Amino acid sequence: MIQNDAWIAKMADQGMISPFEPHLIREVESNAGLPHRVISYGLSSYGYDLRLSPNEFRVFRHIPGTIVDPKHFNPANLDPAELHTDENGSYFILPAHSYGLGVALEKLAVPVNVTVICIGKSTYARIGLIANLTPAEAGWRGHLTLEFSNSSSADCRIYANEGIVQLLFFEGEPCEVSYETRQGKYQDQEEMVTLARL
Repeated sequence: MIQNDAWIAKMADQGMISPFEPHLIREVESNAGLPHRVISYGLSSYGYDLRLSPNEFRVFRHIPGTIVDPKHFNPANLDPAELHTDENGSYFILPAHSYGLGVALEKLAVPVNVTVICIGKSTYARIGLIANLTPAEAGWRGHLTLEFSNSSSADCRIYANEGIVQLLFFEGEPCEVSYETRQGKYQDQEEMVTLARL
């Protein structure tokens, strides 16, 4: 069953999401003390909108003569993106028709009877940015590495410290083997992009 805001807030108090914002934030105070609109983040009716960390964003690049291989990933295929800042906030640029990896600012600790689905936000979908549908399995902990495709023919901004994806929480009977007990390869990810592992 999908869980609501009251359940998410209760579980956040037990450490499921940190830091946790108990309301949907659409506006923050700017450096000049004035209201500043942001892409929403925090608790919603049946989900939680994560923020993109300003720590790291990487963009895939083509290296002539190479093929991206998930079994033998070459980190040289990813270029660090520069964090820019102006009056609209801090942001990374994802070039047109490219693919990038970022990381969630919030840390998750998924209960053993819950699976989390990470979906894209409509604000970004409407400019051609597609967030890959990503699960966080029962018992998983860490900062989610997030995957984005810019399907538009224009470069796009991806704002740090603002909403980037929404989490949906599905609770069921406890599983026999959780991500933690099987020692999953992406357990305890830090607030940095985690590359493909075998």
